[in-house]
Amino acid sequence: MKKPKAIAILGTGSDVGKSIVAAALCRSFADRKVKVAPFKAQNMSNNSGITAEGLEMGRAQIVQAEAAGVAPHVDMNPVLLKPTGEKGSQVVLNGKTFKNCTAIDYYDKKKSLFNEVCRAYDRLSARFDLIVLEGAGSCAEVNLMPLDIVNFRMAEYADADVILVADIHRGGVFGQIVGTLECVPEKYRNMVKGFIINRFRGDISLFKDGVDWIEKKTGKDVFGVLPWYNHFRIDAEDSVEIENCQSISSSIDQSKPAIGVVKLPHISNFTDFHALSKIKDLQLFFIENPADFFKFRKMFKAIILPGSKNTRMDILWLEKTGWDKIIKQYAKSPDGHVLGICGGFQMLGEYVDDPEGTEDKPGKTKGLGLLPVKTVIKSPKTTTISRFSWNGMGGEGYEIHMGFTEPVKTLPDKGSALFNVISRNREKCSDHDGCITDDKKIAGTYIHGLFDSNEIRSAWLELVGIKVPASGVFMDRKEGTNSISCNKDRDYASCKDRDYALLKEHFEKYIDFNKIVKATGIIL
Repeated sequence: MKKPKAIAILGTGSDVGKSIVAAALCRSFADRKVKVAPFKAQNMSNNSGITAEGLEMGRAQIVQAEAAGVAPHVDMNPVLLKPTGEKGSQVVLNGKTFKNCTAIDYYDKKKSLFNEVCRAYDRLSARFDLIVLEGAGSCAEVNLMPLDIVNFRMAEYADADVILVADIHRGGVFGQIVGTLECVPEKYRNMVKGFIINRFRGDISLFKDGVDWIEKKTGKDVFGVLPWYNHFRIDAEDSVEIENCQSISSSIDQSKPAIGVVKLPHISNFTDFHALSKIKDLQLFFIENPADFFKFRKMFKAIILPGSKNTRMDILWLEKTGWDKIIKQYAKSPDGHVLGICGGFQMLGEYVDDPEGTEDKPGKTKGLGLLPVKTVIKSPKTTTISRFSWNGMGGEGYEIHMGFTEPVKTLPDKGSALFNVISRNREKCSDHDGCITDDKKIAGTYIHGLFDSNEIRSAWLELVGIKVPASGVFMDRKEGTNSISCNKDRDYASCKDRDYALLKEHFEKYIDFNKIVKATGIIL
């Protein structure tokens, strides 16, 4: 079978901007009527999503598919690794849980997994005219190269032209580029058509000599230098974007209400909160140190426990850091509201039991005891697109969780189901999800993405004491300024699409798109 044209976006390291560049190219080609799709052989991330078929894949390729205007499909990301601890990961293969592996176990399985990803690539490439591949980490890890399934080896299988992305913000960009080329075999070096330099701050014209030096040294094009941006936001693949959160003390505005998200060590699906973060006059903080929250607790209308890839370990972390006591005290305060999502929902219950050692060692861990529920973690894994209602309002989200949560019948009745579930994976049902206390102050749900639904988001904000219009009031930032304007009519879906358009505009302003087209031989 003749393969379609392919471009592989590889990096000099982790978090250099590969996902963003791939998304920008998907949008740029799609807007030129090219039938384009993203592909990443192997993702490592706890930030995943669900396709319309009820299968799980990495968030980055969902974003890139949205940017390309096509439906996400697991063939775009056949292998997803979801870290559960320091040395182990859950392996999701073709959208379904395969098994838990240590790093050594996974290394031994790479040969068979490469065959799987090649089959997925072939299925995908049969449906599209152009594939934009994304690499992982550094493409020049010489010790991992023989069994690499995602960087040059995959690009070679796809007969892809390679663009190497480097991050000038972290320093050493010349060494990043030249060193990467020196570390890879000549056949791979010849696949590289040029470079994109990401995250530049300052006057780009001052870097012209740097561009000239790179082109002379390597004999390859620099397609452009991308400046830092803050006037749009694209969902990220991993939690790097929240690793360096601003401290509350230095950034909180005491004239505006705030919502805090506990930054758990094994946090997952943190993109659940992007819709909240874009609302004008509302502050959202990811908080690691409970003392920071305690200091400004009167400013916070709610605290949220997010999803977790290792619920029991994160419960122990809450105890170790003192978060458990602070959350319980806050829940008892007159205006304290607590919400748990997925793993956070499980933590709010009486206990979490993992009899099979699905996440780690088998055992039972006591929860915060704020909801009258108990959780047993066991197979099979629930992966659904779920439509639900709350007090007559409709919403849609997705579920990704192991096991089940049910009421503790021996406790006094002090809670009820939160949502009515209307359908899962397009199959009608009559079910319930979550739990909410009678005083409406403590709630938990398995549904991710609930804040993307306008009515649900506004109703929950009103419940915790924050009033916004049902359509939302989303912030628009003008490029290069701190100026903010508002759009009261845009829903979150159109807000995301606008961000993809702004990404393309930003990309093509600073990157020579025509030079990329010429270098790769793509016919528009």
